[in-house]
Amino acid sequence: MGKVFRVFRYLRTPLLLCTVLSAVISVPATAQQIAFTWDDLPAHGALPAGETRVDVGRKLIAAMKKAHMPPAYGFVNGVQADREPLSTPVLQMWRDAGLPLGNHTWSHPNLNQISLADWQLDLLKNESVLQKYVGDGDWHWIRFPYLGEGETAQKRVAARTFLAQHGYRIAAVTMSFADYAYNEPYARCVAKNDTAAIARLETTYLDAAGAAAEYSRGMAKTLYGHDIPYVLLMHVGAFDARMLPRLLKLYRKRGFSFVTLEQAESDPFYKNDLDLSLSPVPDSLEEATWTRGLPVPQMPAPEIDLGSLCQ
Repeated sequence: MGKVFRVFRYLRTPLLLCTVLSAVISVPATAQQIAFTWDDLPAHGALPAGETRVDVGRKLIAAMKKAHMPPAYGFVNGVQADREPLSTPVLQMWRDAGLPLGNHTWSHPNLNQISLADWQLDLLKNESVLQKYVGDGDWHWIRFPYLGEGETAQKRVAARTFLAQHGYRIAAVTMSFADYAYNEPYARCVAKNDTAAIARLETTYLDAAGAAAEYSRGMAKTLYGHDIPYVLLMHVGAFDARMLPRLLKLYRKRGFSFVTLEQAESDPFYKNDLDLSLSPVPDSLEEATWTRGLPVPQMPAPEIDLGSLCQ
């Protein structure tokens, strides 16, 4: 399902923008950690001709296994299995590979746009899917669809109270490069057999991942003088599956190692996402930067128009 990366959920004033270049240059290539997380299981985005959801899941799992990655959470929307019954085996494949699952709500509603009561019902509906595949395992992690945690402070606190009562922790996002945006153009380019355009997609995807890593590192360095373990938002799309081996090599070449979500969120930055009885605080680097009164760097944009490619 399409996702809009809304990092400035609660801001009511114009953003202060500055170039990210100076932050990128100042960040040394030292070892750092990333926790991969995958949204929208068992089905996300367009499929290129000749490929299935099971193919996508198999590629993702194989790439993570080959790279000896620690278990990565997959966040489930149960409605997708109803819409695409042939995608359902992906959930069992994920579990058979020793990978954990978490709650992404049943139908992927944006809490900023619906009532809290309706959102709660949607989240609870998804729990039967998680219980089926995880049982007594640790599935009480929530990834907010669209990263919307409530459009008002009161609603955000009420949502946290509800989640705390049900034993949840929040899977935050501190690194993203809009990987979801590449799956639709990839399917179009495959349909047209445009190998040159696919090559451009591949280069742009990796460039965007590298730029976003330095973007997040730059903010962390500005805020704290050091890196934090980053939680990376990814999606179970066909192009993501194609690119994952190269993406993992890119991160390792830049000095990153891979950790679990639990390990990453043991950092003090994520304290209030683990204990939801605490008051909400900024849980993205952009929010934390803005709250400190510092200029928020502009998110690097793709070098090609993904919307028009292969149209």
